Amino acid sequence: MRQAPFLLAAALLASACAPVLTQHAPTSASSSSASPKTMSPSQEAFLRDFAQTRRFMSGRPVSARFTPDEKTILFLRGQPRAPVQTLFAFDVATGQTRELLTPESLLKGGEETLTAEEKARRERMRVSARGFTSYQLSEDGASILVPLSGRLYLVDRASGRSTELKTGAGVIDPRFSADGKHVGYVRDQDVYRLEVATNTEHRVTQGGTPQKTHGLAEFVAQEEMSRFSGWWWSPDARFVAYTESDTSGVENLSIIDVMHPERGAENYAYPRPGKPNAQVRLGVTPATGGPTVWAKWDAEAYPYLATVVWPKKGPLTLLVQNRTQTEQKLLAVDLASGATRELLTEKDAAWLELDQSFPQWVDEGFLWYTERNGGPEVELRGADGALVRSLVKPEAGLRGFVRYLEKERTLYFNGGPNPTESYLWRVKDGGAPEAVRPGTTGEAVEGGTVSKTGALVLVTHASPTSMPRSFVARADGSRVGELPSVAVEPSITPRVEFREVGPLKFHTSLVRPSTARPGEKLPVIVDVYAGPTVTVVHKSMAAHLLSQWMADQGFLIARIDGRGTPLRGAQWQRAVHLDFSGVTLEDQAAGIQALAAEVPEVDLSRVGIEGWSFGGYMAALAALKGSDVFKAAVAGAPVVDWLDYDTHYTERYLRLPQTDPEAYAKSSLLTYASDPARSISPLLLIHGTADDNVYFFHTLKLSDALFRAGKYHELLPLSGLTHMVPDPLITQRQYEWVMNHFKRHLRP
Repeated sequence: MRQAPFLLAAALLASACAPVLTQHAPTSASSSSASPKTMSPSQEAFLRDFAQTRRFMSGRPVSARFTPDEKTILFLRGQPRAPVQTLFAFDVATGQTRELLTPESLLKGGEETLTAEEKARRERMRVSARGFTSYQLSEDGASILVPLSGRLYLVDRASGRSTELKTGAGVIDPRFSADGKHVGYVRDQDVYRLEVATNTEHRVTQGGTPQKTHGLAEFVAQEEMSRFSGWWWSPDARFVAYTESDTSGVENLSIIDVMHPERGAENYAYPRPGKPNAQVRLGVTPATGGPTVWAKWDAEAYPYLATVVWPKKGPLTLLVQNRTQTEQKLLAVDLASGATRELLTEKDAAWLELDQSFPQWVDEGFLWYTERNGGPEVELRGADGALVRSLVKPEAGLRGFVRYLEKERTLYFNGGPNPTESYLWRVKDGGAPEAVRPGTTGEAVEGGTVSKTGALVLVTHASPTSMPRSFVARADGSRVGELPSVAVEPSITPRVEFREVGPLKFHTSLVRPSTARPGEKLPVIVDVYAGPTVTVVHKSMAAHLLSQWMADQGFLIARIDGRGTPLRGAQWQRAVHLDFSGVTLEDQAAGIQALAAEVPEVDLSRVGIEGWSFGGYMAALAALKGSDVFKAAVAGAPVVDWLDYDTHYTERYLRLPQTDPEAYAKSSLLTYASDPARSISPLLLIHGTADDNVYFFHTLKLSDALFRAGKYHELLPLSGLTHMVPDPLITQRQYEWVMNHFKRHLRP
């Protein structure tokens, strides 16, 4: 249940279809239909722009990377109102940008098509753009590999000439070998290699099937581990390591397009808590094809293959986890026999966090991520796994590894001690971190990348009053230039306030109407996520644009990061261990009450709540369990019963249902929905019928339980839509429905 950074938890996406009103008794006119539109023309125009421009983010540079010679920055960029991305090059010396390649030039008028496997992979990666969604740069920087419509194209940077590689259709996860002479990829459930010089394809693995794939990451690896690949080149390109993922024992769930039942169902291997996972093993085979040597570890005790790296400066390295993720081992593989030797073991009484940037092998050994000292920390360990020294301390607030410069003994990372802000930092020899800011000032959300030698940095800057901009700077922070944006700029600036409230110092944000009068009591909508992977209080204009649009219709919009959320230490985050329904809801209620103590305009008698995914779960939980505080709720794609979500996410926090059934019972919405003694606040449920992450039957189960208990609610099914819904018209209509719900139930 990962979330993209700027989607946050409140990205309520939906369809234009009318809501199905589920009831147990006759309803009044005021609650059985949406009220007429009460938005002003400017509010309607803003929502339309917000949807069509993808939150005003389309047209901004993404996926930027330095060429090895540090003379050029490549990046992708869409059009202001069209997410079809094109490849660009920024010249560091002149500051000029030119278009390198367009999807139209390669397709020559043809339509972009994707296989079912690639569509599912993009859903896991939260990619909704079209055209070029990724690219690979050869290690020498001479060639660019561009996948498009299931095919591969090789671009020579010097001449600009593009060549279609003769791979056949349906290519997934393509990558250069280190020497640039080969391109590897997965097609038809097997790994293939293409020799660049002759444009000739060779099969590397044999026998892959839809139920026993070779080279593809299984569902939970992609969705929960952020491991999107299932194959790896050796540094010398002589061998390939690959996963064999056997899903024959995994339960299959079916999705049918309810608008087109004639098309039949699509089946997905989806492991639910306490039930079988995919059986995954790792093999090594010659790149020319041949016998496979299988890596040996205790897969019964450590069934999850979480991380695989094959570095130049170290051995083929695996990170494996036990089922409840309380223990993991880092292993080095002997290529000849497949035997593994242990480098280190990590344990945690609650759970262990994964970071796919580690291990990072260097001359002295490898860099390692740990939370054993209460927060994110980077250690330098010897080649045998022995601790050498700590490089980044827990109090530094590491959120993302960027680069380690060995000669300078300097590590760059994104983050910082304040969870509402983020910057690019560098730390030398484990000393005090130093922020690297390209001429920017003030509170902001920034993230950076660093060139190979560290001579240049690229920092994307966003603040409470500015949208993201990407600045190129030297290592000392002096600005060189800016990657150009063609995005539409918002017509409004959020009126947002940040506070720490209550005894626990919850981070909060509050957005007021543009025309709010001091002392005027207003209803409140809490924009919630509250899960253990995402915070929602960010000092960023982009994060609060929709909140301002909502506020301008007569509301205060609040966000609260309580216990269970990340970035405030391991103990704070682990407060949700074995119970999703306790401190998560308590802290949202305590947070709004503490906010009301400081903001007299907060009307505690008219508090609503809305969210998506885990936030949808929280909104529904608030309507069922916290109706004394929350008087209306909109729950989008909620996990209703955690027995029906996936293994790796759920068991990390609640353990196995066989050993901890009470954790599942008290975390399930069905427990509270079927309780006749509990009242329910006005609740609107929204869910995509084709959701393959949180399946639509979650909402159907909740609706059925509420109906049988005689508890009125409303249901908006999103026909044919998944967990991620990018259609602009649908987004626009959805938010109209959301606001109509709150206007009916919270405004006098």
